[in-house]
Amino acid sequence: METREKTTFNNKQSKRIISTPGQSAKNTFFYMQETGCLKTEDAATTQRQNLDSYLFVAVISGKGELTIGHETYSVSAGECFYIDCRTTHFYKSSETEPWEVMWVHFNGSTSQQYYEYFTNISKNVFRPQVFERIVSVINEIISVNEFRNVNAEILTSKLIVDLLTLALTVNSEPKQYDSALSQKLSSVHSYINEHFNEELSLEGLASKFYISKFYLTREYKKIYGKTIFQHIITSRINYGKQLLRFTDKSVEEISHLCGFNDQSYFARQFKKSENLTCFAYRKMWRD
Repeated sequence: METREKTTFNNKQSKRIISTPGQSAKNTFFYMQETGCLKTEDAATTQRQNLDSYLFVAVISGKGELTIGHETYSVSAGECFYIDCRTTHFYKSSETEPWEVMWVHFNGSTSQQYYEYFTNISKNVFRPQVFERIVSVINEIISVNEFRNVNAEILTSKLIVDLLTLALTVNSEPKQYDSALSQKLSSVHSYINEHFNEELSLEGLASKFYISKFYLTREYKKIYGKTIFQHIITSRINYGKQLLRFTDKSVEEISHLCGFNDQSYFARQFKKSENLTCFAYRKMWRD
């Protein structure tokens, strides 16, 4: 696949930093392969496939276009894109409004899992409300690797995690939701936290908070990243863990205190969550 990139820049503020991580960084951390910033007069066209890398780009000004697979997106100032470079992709700056961009090529650790999670909740191109924070993190990555010291690989890994965290949480920012709906869903969430060990049902919650159960199901998961049922079960398991560690109550007593009517169901859910039996969990934390 042809690649067309500038190897030298006209603007002295444009820069590209290429890194060769040590083996320990490859085995342990997220690691940076390339990072930099490109001013408008140095804007170029890039076309690739089968590159073992993940690319995160922030568009500071101007416009451009991204094609990944069979999808083509227009990208403008204040937007970002995040792609798996093993997939055929093509991106170019607008000729009339050339873009200024900052970017990070990275890999390692759980890069693939992060990317798969991201594409389940968002499109490759997105407009974050925290754009300035994203730019700040990329600037830090550039700075750390421009003036490398003994901790550069560790600090870079931490900054890549910060960048990915911003990408993964940006679409669940409450600001993106109608304030009345956001407040209602927050009330539902708080109610579950306080009453998780009582008899709860989707129908009952929908009725109590005067909202369609289908709408509640969909919007709750958008904001909190899990279904109502998953949150109830998790809350009960967390309480069960607390009782197993800090009381001598039997598993049967604990299951009822957590809101499970069936001890065997509690035991199955606990094992599914912790990959341990209740007794093994208690023994592990007490011995």
